[in-house]
Amino acid sequence: MPQLRIALAQVNPTVGDLTGNADLVVEWSRRARAQGAHVVAFPELVLVGYPIEDLALRTSFAQASQRSAADLALRLADEGLGDMVVVIGYLDRAEESAPRL
Repeated sequence: MPQLRIALAQVNPTVGDLTGNADLVVEWSRRARAQGAHVVAFPELVLVGYPIEDLALRTSFAQASQRSAADLALRLADEGLGDMVVVIGYLDRAEESAPRL
């Protein structure tokens, strides 16, 4: 029976540091792969940091988060990790609804 190895990356992202947090995801994805993982899961909102508080209300930050997630996917593929499942959390916003607290 084939094995599925899952890694849980309990990292400490920095609030608002999209680039630094993406670097963290790439680094720990590499480490997970080196340990034989097929899937690596990161904490809630790893890409934007937690708690994001008022940043969640900024449309520009939500858009930057979405772009950063797409860029991260491309970067993981470029780094040879494109066949690995990498589960991240990022800030998104529904176009149809107003922000709620």
